[in-house]
Amino acid sequence: MDVQNSASSAIASNFNSVKAEISYVQAMEHLIEVVQALSLARTLKQIMVIVRKSARELTGADGASFVLRDGDQCYYADEDAIAPLWKGQRFPMSICIGGHTMRNRQPVVISDIYGDERIPFAAYQPTFVKSLAMVPIRTCNPIGAIGTYWAKLHQPTLEQVKLLQALADTTAVAMENVQIYGELEQRVRNRTAALEKEIERRQKVEAEVIPILYEAAYNRVNKLDK
Repeated sequence: MDVQNSASSAIASNFNSVKAEISYVQAMEHLIEVVQALSLARTLKQIMVIVRKSARELTGADGASFVLRDGDQCYYADEDAIAPLWKGQRFPMSICIGGHTMRNRQPVVISDIYGDERIPFAAYQPTFVKSLAMVPIRTCNPIGAIGTYWAKLHQPTLEQVKLLQALADTTAVAMENVQIYGELEQRVRNRTAALEKEIERRQKVEAEVIPILYEAAYNRVNKLDK
């Protein structure tokens, strides 16, 4: 009987392991699609829409937030969740999990928020959040963070955190590309405006000079006729 139980346990364990591997592979395939979508993003808003949805899909979380660093504060710029979180609010980096993630440049995983002294309980009590995982957007000099949240006690797996960090790293590149794209667009606008101004100036000069030249030529012809 013990042998049968041990065999059953081993089979179940192997099945769960294979199932987890399949899920991870599927998540990686989805991440590739997300990377492609982010490569086409041209605004920060587009990036946030892609990331907030993908963060939930990749981790199976009940909510996700997109946090931007704003000086010494964390700005919760966007979110996708089963109930409202903190969109539009700012918190000091010194008391915020997003700030902790950015200051230490590494992920934060909390399976029970009420058992962790880093949690600002006043901010979390009105929400559904019981567990969370948060990663920095760019580990070198972070510019933001991505948070994922669960309504029931949950221990985020190493694979989930890796996927989330990979998403954050890709997000950092996408944000830098958007900045470069915006700077190029601004240069084009500035150059176009300068050309339009130069054309307008030349047209104005021509409008003033041509009648004078025409009159001078007319007078000269009249003198020759006389």
